[in-house]
Amino acid sequence: MTRQQTDSKIDLRLSEDELTDRREHISEFIADTVSDAGADGAVLGLSGGIDSTLVAHLAVDALGAENLYGLVMPGEVSSEENMSDAEKVAERLGIGYDVIEIDPVVDRLLDAYPEAEGDELAVGNARARVRGVLNYLAANHENRLVLGTGNRTEAEVGYFTKYGDQAVDCNPIGNLYKTQVWQLSAAVGVDEAIIEKPPTAGLWADQTDEGEMGIDYPTLDVVLALHVDAGLSTSAAARAAGVDAGTVEKVRSMYERSGHKRRMPPTPEPRP
Repeated sequence: MTRQQTDSKIDLRLSEDELTDRREHISEFIADTVSDAGADGAVLGLSGGIDSTLVAHLAVDALGAENLYGLVMPGEVSSEENMSDAEKVAERLGIGYDVIEIDPVVDRLLDAYPEAEGDELAVGNARARVRGVLNYLAANHENRLVLGTGNRTEAEVGYFTKYGDQAVDCNPIGNLYKTQVWQLSAAVGVDEAIIEKPPTAGLWADQTDEGEMGIDYPTLDVVLALHVDAGLSTSAAARAAGVDAGTVEKVRSMYERSGHKRRMPPTPEPRP
């Protein structure tokens, strides 16, 4: 099976016409969002992964390479391959970019709050938030917007850092399931080596998305589409997806527990 396939009866793959429409629609969305804000372009964090690479291709379509600025932000746990790929993407697309090491900033945070030293999750999230701050520092200085790289799958299960990689002005591929991200990436000419790499948030050493979540993306996408988005019951979704009910319940739990990430910070309701 390819990355886009499962044993499910449900096929989320887009037709050729749909791929063309999605590419045009997302590019128009980027151009309109930047124009409506009166911005002079966009800033994009380049990780060397599939999501940021696809957004880079679509943003160049929308804005022109001269109006997109990339930041490559390696840390001590970053894969050298990913950082190299991030620079290659920028160079291939003709995007101006800079490389900024985040470790000195993260180290200063830990100097200020040493109790977090060794807490893999807390420090990993701090790395994501430092990258978000740097994106906005550059964007504010140059009157640009920050483009996000979040997709629909990761949004629905909360697989992102709050105020970190989702501290952005818009999410161009936020309506695409991960399997559709792979598909559209192939259609726009993303290097096959990037498409085939195991996705990783790069927050700590040897991390992979699927390893951390405990489920592969094709299965996750189908369960989300059937159970969370279409509203099929647990048993019906399990049958259609070709998985057991426990897998559907696991995905539902991920969706429900991460609801706070998809909402603005709550405020008390007015008293009656």
